[in-house]
Amino acid sequence: MKLFKKIFEYLVVPQRLFVYYLAAIMVPNVVLCFTEEMSLLANICNLILPASVYALLFTIKRRPGMMIWVMFPFVFLAAFQLVLLYLFGNSIISVDMFLNVATTNFNEATELLNNIVPVVAGVFILYLPALILGIFSIIRKEYLTEHFTSLARRFSYIGAGTGVVLTVITSVSYKDYAVHLDMFPINVCYNLGLAFERSYDMAHYEETSSDFSYKAVSTHDKSQSEIYILVIGETSRACSWGLYGYERNTTPLLKKRRGVTAFSDVMTQSNTTHISVPMIMSLASAEDYNRIYNEKGIIEAFNEAGFYTAFFSNQRFNHSFIDIFGNEADSVVFLKEGATASHNISDVELTQKVDELLAAGHNKLFIVLHTYGSHFNYRERYPAERAVFVPDNIVNASDKHRSNLINAYDNTIVQTDRFLDGLMSRLEERGCASALLYASDHGEDIFDDGRKRFLHSSPTPTYYQMHIPFIVWTSDTFAVKYPDVVRSIKRNKDKPVASNASVIHTMLKIAGISTPYLNDSLSVASDRYGIKERHFINDHNLPVDYDKLGLDEEDFEQFRKHKIRM
Repeated sequence: MKLFKKIFEYLVVPQRLFVYYLAAIMVPNVVLCFTEEMSLLANICNLILPASVYALLFTIKRRPGMMIWVMFPFVFLAAFQLVLLYLFGNSIISVDMFLNVATTNFNEATELLNNIVPVVAGVFILYLPALILGIFSIIRKEYLTEHFTSLARRFSYIGAGTGVVLTVITSVSYKDYAVHLDMFPINVCYNLGLAFERSYDMAHYEETSSDFSYKAVSTHDKSQSEIYILVIGETSRACSWGLYGYERNTTPLLKKRRGVTAFSDVMTQSNTTHISVPMIMSLASAEDYNRIYNEKGIIEAFNEAGFYTAFFSNQRFNHSFIDIFGNEADSVVFLKEGATASHNISDVELTQKVDELLAAGHNKLFIVLHTYGSHFNYRERYPAERAVFVPDNIVNASDKHRSNLINAYDNTIVQTDRFLDGLMSRLEERGCASALLYASDHGEDIFDDGRKRFLHSSPTPTYYQMHIPFIVWTSDTFAVKYPDVVRSIKRNKDKPVASNASVIHTMLKIAGISTPYLNDSLSVASDRYGIKERHFINDHNLPVDYDKLGLDEEDFEQFRKHKIRM
């Protein structure tokens, strides 16, 4: 206790508190010098200029305790940045990450935080003492000496001036360097501004899309009964599916199921749910994402074509386009809304809602199911008695426990296999023309190689986050009535697919819905299918070629192994 008291009395001295705070707030800048691929001159700029500005701001008032709390937003950004660097290994806080924070529910966030205790604890150890010392400094009414303040300002002005000159030189010398993109925390503040801008655009979506219409009509026999289901998977990666050659048979039921076509070369255009799922549910794609603010989703197209529509989700409201497009349906249910945090709802419970609709006897039916799939914490995505691969208990998110994490993750795929097979059985029993399309929003890193990457949504994606399962199932009745569509599906199964761009066009083609917005070249159910190149959407909603994503050799090795065309 005496030791803590001595440390406290030493650091609470205003001048020392100033130095401690400045050193702590600069830790992300120092770490980024090692994680980001920038020139030596750029790294020097990214140290000198921010440190000088921080120091200058800190001396606006001579009360260090007060300034620590005035500058708390910078503390928060620094802590957030360090957590992300721990998780992903590189890159700054992206626009999507800010939006993820806004759209991730409390229970989901708690699951993650509980499993990254080391870095969370480290961040608290680094920054919490400064905040506490700041409070005591305020209470004790302590001030920086005039001499120290004057000296600090003088060095700050010199440092800031030098930093500005070096930054100008760097910007001229290196065309890829831009202050608003490459200097922390300016780049993060810029991304935060973009996040607010996107939130504003989404908030006004109802106005900007009010006049949109698909002008959709059904070309199928009006008296014919037909049912179509779109299943949106969560965090499922193709390399963990037995159907895609994984050494473990994680999809035994789908392997036996007649009518299933698994597309081998499918890549997601985004590794974040709040971007990927809305693209799946709309005409937006990496090549033209901003149209999402002016157009309606796939459910509206089926509405116009005379279908009874439903959107059933095993997630909570997240105030994103997922909610907006889902609410276009005639019947909307979010299973987790109203449920307690301890109530672990399985995706299988979505089938109960499907059963209710099937029993209602709708002649034309379109259902969208948004699952929780393989989202971390994996162990909570399936019943304990259904575990196939053990041990599957998850101590914490660490590469030391990878075997348990993999077992638990693989069990979630087995659970998805049961879930999809159950849906297909229900549709087959109806005896009508029916089809099901399953596509995951993105994949997941699970400490797969020396990079020790974990989870998804990282600013720089990996093979494991990009290569996803994409399957189409058609009933026997559908195959008899529409053999040309089934032939096209099978003919296209090994062609490159950009999942987010293809889902809506594929579903419309399968269902026989005619609309000016249907693009056969993007529909794997069309004999005209054939995309020339694929892109990934970046943090600023722009399409990026794969070779400019910052992928590592480990990723390209996996692309070659799984025969993914670049």
